[in-house]
Amino acid sequence: MQRRASPILAGMAIVAAILACNLPSAQQTSAATMTAAAQTVQAQLSATIPPAATATFTSAPFPTLPLATNTALATATPLCDLGQFIKDVTVPDGTTMSPNQSFTKTWRLRNIGVCTWSGYNLIFDSGDLMNGVSPVAIGTVNPGQEVELSVNLVAPASNGNYRGYWRIRNASGVLIPISNGYQAKSFYVDIKVAVTSSGFDLYSKAPDADWVGSAGAISFGGPDTDPNGFAMYKSGEKLEDGSTPTKILETHPQWVDDGVMSGIYPSYTVVAGEHFKAKIGFLALSDGSCGAGDAIFQLNYKESGTIHPLGSWTETCDGSLRSVDVDLSSIAGHTVQLALAVLANGSSNQDWAVWVSPRVEIP
Repeated sequence: MQRRASPILAGMAIVAAILACNLPSAQQTSAATMTAAAQTVQAQLSATIPPAATATFTSAPFPTLPLATNTALATATPLCDLGQFIKDVTVPDGTTMSPNQSFTKTWRLRNIGVCTWSGYNLIFDSGDLMNGVSPVAIGTVNPGQEVELSVNLVAPASNGNYRGYWRIRNASGVLIPISNGYQAKSFYVDIKVAVTSSGFDLYSKAPDADWVGSAGAISFGGPDTDPNGFAMYKSGEKLEDGSTPTKILETHPQWVDDGVMSGIYPSYTVVAGEHFKAKIGFLALSDGSCGAGDAIFQLNYKESGTIHPLGSWTETCDGSLRSVDVDLSSIAGHTVQLALAVLANGSSNQDWAVWVSPRVEIP
């Protein structure tokens, strides 16, 4: 395949031929001739090479954004059933109670929903029931209206902290939320059970008791020669075991066979956990020896006009004292009159019966 000569090369060949024909000599080459040749080549080149293209730039339009507008946030839909805890009306949180103490807990709540409470109930939810009854009917409560809800309770028998949670249930059996309540759903009763006792000192209160023997009433304080018997202090005197304690209360029955002496004390409300405690026995004879004492010691109580027994011990003068400890749990919470009694077990001769530091206390 033959290649076609370029127009530029052809032009250059023509120029060379012309120069060769007219060139007189290498020494006679003129600047004018060189200039002409160069111009001819420039003309050829200009005719062959197209002018360079000029770059143009077109800016892209920016996107048009919509104008910002404020959109209102969605508002909460009012709830049909919604309660609000207002306050504890009775029994503030942490109230100290005695064991087995009865009390009434009352809360105040408000209906802040849009539905009327009708056929709703107060129900126990969790924790310590404390003998409460559940459910408890709630009367009609209109929206915005407040109501006081109460439940009768009994403090537990043991010391400790106790809490019971309660809720409101609607007529469909659904538990409703409680604003300001515990976990926004419930309200509670919170108590502390602690045994507290002022105690009752039967020794120091002996002058206030009504002393009655088998021959009738006597006055406290003796003398110890009264044939109708006596009740009096004998602190510091020697007892059958050789001791001389303080707080000795002597109660001698009437000086007859099977004579009696009893003292009924002022009313006292027994606290759970309390015990009656004392030592019982006889005074020693003047020579320090044991006498012929033989008697029945009794602890009783009077309630609603009736005498009830709590303890009975038969003692003889044997050189020792008996310690007695009576749990009063069976009458805890009762207001009673305690009574000390001594009955001659046959002959009352030398029944110098004594109670050492008789008292009611929490051990």
